[in-house]
Amino acid sequence: MPFINDRLMEQAESRPLPLTPGGRVSRFQFEPEQVMARLSARIVGQDPVLADLEAMLTRIKADISDTERPLAVHLFVGPTGVGKTETARLLAEALHGRADALCRVDMNTLAQEHYAAALTGAPPGYVGSKEGHTLLDEDRLRGTLRKPAVVLFDEIEKADARVIRALMNVLDHGRLPLSAGTRELDFRNSLIFMTSNLGAREAQARLSLYRGGWRRWLGMRPGEVERIPEQAVLEHFDPEFINRIDRIHYFQPLAPQRAEALLDIELDRLADRLRRREVHLSWQPAARAWLCARQDIRYGARDLRRRLRNELEPKVTAAMFSHPGTRQFLVRASGGTLEVVPVMDTEPHDALRHTT
Repeated sequence: MPFINDRLMEQAESRPLPLTPGGRVSRFQFEPEQVMARLSARIVGQDPVLADLEAMLTRIKADISDTERPLAVHLFVGPTGVGKTETARLLAEALHGRADALCRVDMNTLAQEHYAAALTGAPPGYVGSKEGHTLLDEDRLRGTLRKPAVVLFDEIEKADARVIRALMNVLDHGRLPLSAGTRELDFRNSLIFMTSNLGAREAQARLSLYRGGWRRWLGMRPGEVERIPEQAVLEHFDPEFINRIDRIHYFQPLAPQRAEALLDIELDRLADRLRRREVHLSWQPAARAWLCARQDIRYGARDLRRRLRNELEPKVTAAMFSHPGTRQFLVRASGGTLEVVPVMDTEPHDALRHTT
């Protein structure tokens, strides 16, 4: 289909380019404010990171980036479940309409030296060298004229050092030559994100010492906790690698006060799935409080998502099958657990909260 693709590109280039605020022309067809509105609604407790990402998107929208480098190279560092991977997925969803539109590589699958060929292709003389197979999805990492690609290297610290070295040329020049020498992958229209948990365990152990006593009541945190992830990154990666990263973002552990906001996000997601089955949930305040009180904030949003899947969804599905003609159900806390019951006319309407 090369001919058709070329014609489509010609048509796209012939259409008027969108204007940036102030009337300046930009080849990129996205609005940073709209993208950030989607991120702000889903990412909790990371306001400094979101502010930096908005500045990055605004710069890219202005179309003044170096044409011989990726559009952006950012490293997300922090504990599990705080939104590092989700941020990249939401960016892909906001830009391309689908969360799975990003080119994602789990770097823990490249933990051994000989797995580097999965990224750069088999070297000459080895099976598959002529085909140039690679884990990277070329279509997704190329993006389009109007929208940048989103590339995610997840858990970058788990990759073998040879894999990290192979990426250095990508971060610097936006190109990855395949080992066969016949072609190269182009990242110059990509937003490259990497995630890492470096230092998270040590920081959590240090924080656990401050969970009780007068320090907790005064809201004090050990000052060195903020520097533990930064020091871990500097010790793990070579200066040459770090020097090719535009910005390192340190995601903060989620505070217990964020449990309510996380619950709202997860319930909205559940509501979207149930709406396809024409089912709606209402919540008694005691049921929401029960879920928030039992959340293990150390594991962030994933802990709450896991508990909804294991403790709530089976009861919702059982209620759906037991009452096939009912569309509205009430979630309540009773006897130290959750119950899902069909809504009857006798239910007090003021007890229903957060209808999903």
